[in-house]
Amino acid sequence: MSSVRIYRGLARREKPGWIMGLSPAQALACLVLAVPVLWTVSAGQFLRALILAGVCGLAAALVVVPVRGRPALRWLAHVLLYQLGAALGWSRWQSRAAAGELDDPNEPDLPGVLQRVSFPDGPVFQHHGRVCLIHDTGEGRWGATARVTHTGVGLLSAEECDRLASRLGSMLLSIGHRDVVDRLSLLVRTVPDDGTEYEVWRSRHDVAEAPDLARRAVDELDRTIGAVSVRHEVFVTVSGPEDALRKPAAAAGGGVEGRARVLYRVLDGLEDPLKALGADSVEWLSGSGLAEAIRTGFNPDSSAALRAGQLTGSETDEMGMPLAAAGPTQAPTPGWRRYDHDAYSTVSYSVLMPEAGTVFGSLAPLLAVKSAGERRCLAMHYEVLGSRAASRSVQGYRFRSGVMRDYKASKGFSASAADDREAGGARAQEQAVAAGHSLVRYAAAAAVTVPADRSVEDHAARLENDAAGRFRLLRLDLAQDSAFVAACLPLGIGLPNVRGGLL
Repeated sequence: MSSVRIYRGLARREKPGWIMGLSPAQALACLVLAVPVLWTVSAGQFLRALILAGVCGLAAALVVVPVRGRPALRWLAHVLLYQLGAALGWSRWQSRAAAGELDDPNEPDLPGVLQRVSFPDGPVFQHHGRVCLIHDTGEGRWGATARVTHTGVGLLSAEECDRLASRLGSMLLSIGHRDVVDRLSLLVRTVPDDGTEYEVWRSRHDVAEAPDLARRAVDELDRTIGAVSVRHEVFVTVSGPEDALRKPAAAAGGGVEGRARVLYRVLDGLEDPLKALGADSVEWLSGSGLAEAIRTGFNPDSSAALRAGQLTGSETDEMGMPLAAAGPTQAPTPGWRRYDHDAYSTVSYSVLMPEAGTVFGSLAPLLAVKSAGERRCLAMHYEVLGSRAASRSVQGYRFRSGVMRDYKASKGFSASAADDREAGGARAQEQAVAAGHSLVRYAAAAAVTVPADRSVEDHAARLENDAAGRFRLLRLDLAQDSAFVAACLPLGIGLPNVRGGLL
């Protein structure tokens, strides 16, 4: 019987509440709301206490009860902020090039959360040339992105998937043992194949004396097969915090070049583990390469012209795409449930893993396109916690689960199956961390992109159908622009900067 690598214990909250699952702020709010009720009861005003109990109970429900991932009160705050941003024009965006105000072609011109990101070029890195660094000034992180060529795992056996899962764990463990990087992001995009490579090859090998019947047959095959053909783009982003990079970067010369040299030492050691995972080639992107990856994320149709220039070796391609042209031409105020950019619309989701666990390669159905012209993206963001943070997290988790079991036992309640599973998972994680393994925070995001003239809701429903019975998709309403960055752009942005815990 073949063995399959199963990832369990994935649904634990990163910040579980100590007081009946509530956060300190929620518990304090409930306590404050209970004071008027208790006060009126102690005064003997039972009718007034009953009325206050109804009002305060409703207010407590707004604070505590989650509705699609967020309490109702938080929904209200987010709606108000959304409306404020729309009314003041903060969420509308137009590129400087479209407005005729472009000054420096190498200065990034990107919307939303990407405005906090800069892209300085590092020194020459072996045969890769200059590598573009990703500096997230908001979270204080430095990283780099590679384009990876991979054949996929769809035709692999269970034993081969098990080996790849073990190698992925070993690579994450090696990242955890390094001092300068702690995050790794994998992004896969299933995009329509525009046939650019084939058209360039055909123009170079065209035979003028070919029979007309043969030409018509080839053209018909191109129209039939090309309409449903897809290809995959795979990116890997590695990043580390400024606090960890500062001292070694100062020893390496300081500034951007010093941070780049420290990152290069890590990038050099990651190529072999990536190839062990099945990657045929690993290409760390330059400034123009990263600009193209961002541009094709916003506008999939632009990939045809960009790749045609690369294959034909035009002078424009030799200069490379400037960072100022990487973003969309315009992005209106994001909708509540979708994000419009140029002539496309995108719906993004957070992928919630099942409590029972999942197997390596089970996310593949989320990348299977259902109609011509549709693009799907899937991003996995990993952060490996340090040994101290991991130890504190698992010890606290084990202590909380033990306290709840003991409290229920003291009151005469039997432990439920969920309690037993949680307690067993807590013990297993603590033993694994004590044995030298790492604890990993993670986030998964999926998105579907279609031309704006199509019904994006129909395509979103197909994505939800593909996840039904496997995963739960949480639509990131009121945050579709930020969710698009996490799911579709290879910049390593997708995990909140939260200390400790496990998602």
